[in-house]
Amino acid sequence: MKHKLKLVVLLATVMAVPVAFAQGPGASTYKAKCQMCHGPDGKATTPMAKMMKVPSFDASGVKKKTDAALIKAIEEGVGKMPAYKSQLNSKQINDLVTYIRVLEKK
Repeated sequence: MKHKLKLVVLLATVMAVPVAFAQGPGASTYKAKCQMCHGPDGKATTPMAKMMKVPSFDASGVKKKTDAALIKAIEEGVGKMPAYKSQLNSKQINDLVTYIRVLEKK
């Protein structure tokens, strides 16, 4: 019985890791500031994304951008995307870039 309980606890822990990472730094900021246009998965399939021709994060042009380029885009804005330098601190922006990299792989 103890072995079964240990197995259940181990499985629960292993299964929780991806969920915890997906909800980690950057996820809440992304949801509040970016999701409306870029979509919950970064695929840019929302009506707003289609209307504004927002690229998907898994598009090769976005994937090729350096972290510095993404940081600059978030800070200064790009096209119709507003600048967030006055609304987000550097840690939040770096966390967003990390989260965008996660979304690129999904």
